[in-house]
This record gives sequence, C-alpha cells and structure tokens, in this order.
Amino acid sequence: MASKQEILHNLIEPVVASLGCELWGLEYLTQGRYTTLRIFIDGPSGVSLEDCEKVSRQISAVMDVEDPIDGEYTLEVSSPGMDRPLYAPSHYARYVGETVNVRLRMARDGRRRFKGEIVKVENGDVVINVEGKDLLLPIDAIDKANIVPRYDEIISKIDELKEKK
Repeated sequence: MASKQEILHNLIEPVVASLGCELWGLEYLTQGRYTTLRIFIDGPSGVSLEDCEKVSRQISAVMDVEDPIDGEYTLEVSSPGMDRPLYAPSHYARYVGETVNVRLRMARDGRRRFKGEIVKVENGDVVINVEGKDLLLPIDAIDKANIVPRYDEIISKIDELKEKK
C-alpha cells in the first residue's frame, strides 16, 4: 500500500509539470490535529512568486476534487531555496561537489548529523566526504539533507552586477 506521501506526490507531480515547473519535493507533516502540506517547486531559471501562486491555485483545485487529506490542512508552495532539501538520488547527483548537512534516521558511529561534500551517488547510496573521510550513506537512511549555501559566491555575483550598472 502506498504511503500518504507517495499518494500526494503522484497526485501533485502532473499538476506541477503541466504548469512548466518541477516538483522538487513535498513534505506531509501532521502534528496533532494540524496538517501541513509543503510543496517545493523549481524551474530552469528558478521560481517566481507568480509561479508559486499559480501552482498553489491548481493544487488547491485538485485537492478539493480528490480530497486525499482528511480534515483541514495548510498548503504551502515555495522554491526549495538556497539551502534546498535533497530528496531523490537525482538531487544528490545534481549537487556533487557541494557541501551538505545530513541528519540520519538512526545514529551511525554514535552520530546522526554530518556535514560534508557530496562525492558521488551510486546504487541508491550517497558518498559524502566528512572530515577527510568518505562515508557511504544509503539515501533511504537519511532523514533530512540540505545544501549548505555558498554566500561568498552570491556576494561576488551581486558585486559583478553592481559594477555592470
């Protein structure tokens, strides 16, 4: 039987794609009687506020018809941002060479949190260089992973744009 997350993903992905965006990921969070459906979208040249509004309206319409969530919920649609979460093997592969913060579902060598550079992705596992040592982590053992933004590069790009003006 498919999980609620898989059901929602299969329902939402075609809607997002039809609007010219990529469904980067989704989070289905329940805390007591409060439920949040957080959807991250991306596009070839990023995502605008208008893209988020357009996707939100369409997903709301589909959710009203299909009614996959019992009771009330909050729908959030946004860009994954600079510290984007990584969900799929393709996400990790796209960011080889970048630094990532990883939290595992269960401790490994007495630790659940690691920070390191993504070296490669193979057979559903990601290799991360942590403190000079390569660590092989099964992607399904990762609870949460986020890119560590490189603010120095962003600042230099802003400076370049200012100089062009």
